[in-house]
Amino acid sequence: MAKIDLTKELEKRLWRATNKLGTFGCFEVTIGIGGIERVDYLTYDTKGIWRCYEIKVSKEDFYSKAAKTFVGHYNYYVMPETLYEIVKHDIPKHIGVHDGSGCIKPAMKQELTVDEQVLKDSMIRSLFREYEKFINTCDPDYINKVNRKIARLEAEARSCRNEVNAYRQAIFLICEKYSLNYAEVRKYIREVI
Repeated sequence: MAKIDLTKELEKRLWRATNKLGTFGCFEVTIGIGGIERVDYLTYDTKGIWRCYEIKVSKEDFYSKAAKTFVGHYNYYVMPETLYEIVKHDIPKHIGVHDGSGCIKPAMKQELTVDEQVLKDSMIRSLFREYEKFINTCDPDYINKVNRKIARLEAEARSCRNEVNAYRQAIFLICEKYSLNYAEVRKYIREVI
């Protein structure tokens, strides 16, 4: 399974596992206005508990220098169990591990490392972004506008392909007429351009 497919699969499973009455979640929550840290998935529940989830799908992903935004009361890595077996010795004691369907390793409760109002504001902004996407996808005018743009770009791509093919044919005919090596002429053109 490709990395992006595995990430999407973990996201779907995590959503299903956490989508319950009294728990509110959002993907890709940027912390703070103009913040540089982003939580892959953030939940807040009616008991006032914040949970942060960082999705990791490969050993390289886990050990990358990318920020791991663990600012919640409970913080988790979300990863396949096979990856957990490889990296489990490098996961701090207080960080839990979730496989998207359930907890593999429980998290220990921590103090928030960001003001709760900042978390609320960040989640509201991110939820609004997602709501705006949803509204736009349900708006026939917006969908028609996007479809027109797609059709225009596809037509431009066809036109460009046709033009490139015409240039290739012209180069071929010139090479034949003047007994030039077609491959060498194409190589020369690529170097000049």
